Amino acid sequence: MNAIELMMEEHKTIKRMLALTRKFSIKALNNEDVDYNDFYKVIDFVRNYADKHHHNKEEVILFKKMSEVLGERIANGPIMGMLVEHDLGRLFIRNLEEALIKFKAGDSDARIDIIANAIAYTDLLYRHIDKEDTTIYTFAQRKLSKDQLEDIDNQCFNVETEATKNSVQNKYLKLLNDLESKIN
Repeated sequence: MNAIELMMEEHKTIKRMLALTRKFSIKALNNEDVDYNDFYKVIDFVRNYADKHHHNKEEVILFKKMSEVLGERIANGPIMGMLVEHDLGRLFIRNLEEALIKFKAGDSDARIDIIANAIAYTDLLYRHIDKEDTTIYTFAQRKLSKDQLEDIDNQCFNVETEATKNSVQNKYLKLLNDLESKIN
């Protein structure tokens, strides 16, 4: 498996969490029994798996290489768009966390902010992942040389090896499985 295939596999894992987040939000909207601590688990997953582990490989390795090799039009166009969306996702997660803190402190109106930010994040990421899988990644595979793609593969392999040593993938797959078992 090469780095781009690996990142696409990680997208599948991230989409599983997006589906759960939507289900938690619907339960909250319908005023059903919701363990709001599960939203904190979503935040943990997003920050440490989707962002720190996955987006870091995109930003520091793939997007950087694409920008260096393919030039300013790519760096300031589609790559900048992906980076802006990563930052917007971080904003939604930060707002979600703030809303959870307010809700826990007794502000029942913060429930709408929990739902709004969770749904905004899921909608953004579903669209974002689709653009990466169908456009950015395929463009990289077509336009970068074999050596450049191998360099990306090697750098990503190093990140994966370090993450495996720290059980990052296993920790977040277990968290995801545990949350899925609660909702189904």
